[in-house]
Amino acid sequence: MMRAITYKHYGSPDVLELVDVELPEPGAGQVLVRVLASSINASDYRLMRADPWLSRIQNGVLAPRKWPILGSDFAGVVEAVGPGVQGYKPGDAVFGNCFPDGLGAFADYVCVNTTSITSKPEHISFQQAAATPLAALTALQAVRDMGAVTASSRVLIYGAGGGVGNFAVQIAAALGAHVTAVCSQRSADLVRGAGAHEVIDYRTDDFMNSPGLFDVILGVNGYRSLRDYKQKLSAGGRYVAVGGTSGQIFGALLLAPFVFAGSSKRAMTLTIDESKRAEDIGLLGELLARGEIFAHIDRVFPLDQARAAFEYVEGGHVHGKVILSPTS
Repeated sequence: MMRAITYKHYGSPDVLELVDVELPEPGAGQVLVRVLASSINASDYRLMRADPWLSRIQNGVLAPRKWPILGSDFAGVVEAVGPGVQGYKPGDAVFGNCFPDGLGAFADYVCVNTTSITSKPEHISFQQAAATPLAALTALQAVRDMGAVTASSRVLIYGAGGGVGNFAVQIAAALGAHVTAVCSQRSADLVRGAGAHEVIDYRTDDFMNSPGLFDVILGVNGYRSLRDYKQKLSAGGRYVAVGGTSGQIFGALLLAPFVFAGSSKRAMTLTIDESKRAEDIGLLGELLARGEIFAHIDRVFPLDQARAAFEYVEGGHVHGKVILSPTS
């Protein structure tokens, strides 16, 4: 048996429960990982609340069925390997993202395919590694693939203080782009340390007043209108919507074609390219090892305080990533 955070109904963090469940067994091509750290993503609390509502089509209309244990980002030690596994053995330190495997990282153990993990760099903590996968993978594909950021790009990242936004700043800056970050004053030093050249405090200033135009704008859970983003894009520029509430997601999907019609500017909504997931998870391990990206840890909660951790994250003022630690 093992402990796991489960939920039988959609709703607030009050629906989360710490219960004992059966220990999973690794199948062909899988490993069983003893989880030493996991991190909370926006996708976790949105699944918990069934927001967007369409998530019920996959997870269960009236109650969660497909994903009864939340959590996709984790780091830990391989406990056992299934038939045919090569490259990993018990005792190996790994990290990864188990969304393709049915989630389940908010537990003492998780069973995943080897394509969902990579080796943890020795000098990187389990908490740092667990804070990286989904946020950094999202940022990487948003910046590199959809934004097509280059060394000559002027990039605006709205929502730079959160997990995805902070990694997006790091990756865009590493590509040589000039990065303007929009965040709260509390996150200003964090995003400057990540490589932002300019920081705009959204509470006291407006990026619409900043001089010049941007080649790429990333709206990470962005709260500005599509017309505002379009106005601040240069000719041929790209706006990439990354996550958000149901209204923001559907707004970007449904309204963007009309707002950007007849313009050389483009608007797109990020969806993870699953064909690149395994390769990109491996790349993130290399970037961590070389010190080219890092995860800022805001707070660490024991697994049995998952409700408090979710309440903190949903408060909307997280300064980096929030970690759940089964061993705390």
